[in-house]
Amino acid sequence: MAATYSFDIVSDFDRQELVNAVDQTEREIKSRYDLKDTQTTVEVGEDSITINTDSEFTLESVNDILRTKAAKRNLSQKIFDYGKAESASGNRVRQEIKLRKGIGQEIAKQITKLIRDDFKKAQASIQGDAVRVSAKSKDDLQAVIQLLKQSDYPVALQFTNYR
Repeated sequence: MAATYSFDIVSDFDRQELVNAVDQTEREIKSRYDLKDTQTTVEVGEDSITINTDSEFTLESVNDILRTKAAKRNLSQKIFDYGKAESASGNRVRQEIKLRKGIGQEIAKQITKLIRDDFKKAQASIQGDAVRVSAKSKDDLQAVIQLLKQSDYPVALQFTNYR
């Protein structure tokens, strides 16, 4: 009997890297001349980041800094789901950025359909917020990974538990 190999497709991010990126963002806000006196706060919650600042212009600047710091720490831009900028008390602006984690059912169905259509020897199954792909050949699994890396999905994909 031949061995079966498998890997999982997940959408996740390194929380510590995110915390470090937010910390670097706060440091840059405190040191930049144009943002120093804005009393801008960037808070990391369990599943979101909240930015509170004094104007739309500074909000855009803070978002740019956050995106840059996250990219330097190898965090995908797809984990950020930007909400609308809303008015807060004291003529301030607040924006909540949701953090995407896990593969939704619709995207998981698209991934399994793509694998089923293109690779007859590979099987894909949805397991919660991950997709497990298995095949008898490691070459088939490598080809699946290459195809998924070339495809563009609204979530960041990682490939784990390759065995």
